[in-house]
Amino acid sequence: MEEIYHPPVLLKESLKVLKAEEGGVFVDATLGGGGHTEAILKAHPENRVIAIDRDEEAIERAMERLKPYGDRVSIYHANFSQIDRVLQMEGVERVKGVLFDLGVSHFHLRGERGFTVWKEQPLDMRMDRSQKLTAKEVVNELSERELARIIFRYGEEKFARKIASEIVKRRKRKPIETTTELASIVEEVIPKKLWAGRKKHPAVKTFQAIRIYVNREFEEIETGIPKAAEFVEPGGRLAVITFHSLEDRLVKNILRNLEGFTPVTKKPIVPTEEEVVENPAARSAKLRAAERVRP
Repeated sequence: MEEIYHPPVLLKESLKVLKAEEGGVFVDATLGGGGHTEAILKAHPENRVIAIDRDEEAIERAMERLKPYGDRVSIYHANFSQIDRVLQMEGVERVKGVLFDLGVSHFHLRGERGFTVWKEQPLDMRMDRSQKLTAKEVVNELSERELARIIFRYGEEKFARKIASEIVKRRKRKPIETTTELASIVEEVIPKKLWAGRKKHPAVKTFQAIRIYVNREFEEIETGIPKAAEFVEPGGRLAVITFHSLEDRLVKNILRNLEGFTPVTKKPIVPTEEEVVENPAARSAKLRAAERVRP
């Protein structure tokens, strides 16, 4: 199996916020390539990590990477909204910290599941391939009104109604089956003067919206972070990395309203210029954290 490792975003900052050097039990709620988990394990010889991911392929890769750490790491195939069940299975009542690295991973973008606008791939977009709903079903079966709602809400795309209308027209002729078919529809709807010459493809917002809907990403966030908070010990912390404004606003409000917690920083922590040069995927990342101050 080809190894696809990429630098974990805001790594040093995450370790500092979590106080990983002090030692304890941590949860990596979004294991991905295992980079954050490995760094937490290296930060203190007695650290233990309980890692969760919804993608079995990602887990398989991370397990190989994390073999040297033996029973200091436990890995579960689950959604992070099931963190309470995972910790109960581990017999863990309190943890030092929980890290969430949200959004689509480098592994997914490099894969063949239709997360990218730049390659012709099947319209899939599932992070967990055991689930039934795919992007193809969303694009070909939902009503024009519902498609417009999804594209506007989760993509903040001002051309959402026109895009939805054109999708419905096209699918009457034949099903829309690939990423390039969907991307070309969006290209034709959005005036070229608004996107020509820019690095971002005009369909990025539409793809983001459909991906979020397919994977129930916001529902996971709204459920998973408060559940994780219940297990954080006094003085322990929740840390969340987001990659777009919708995620960031949602996380900011959740952390602000957690009972017994206080924000660690007034403003989100962002990558240094050096990190962005080394890892362009980090450019939009923001790290927010909160600490439990009351039992």
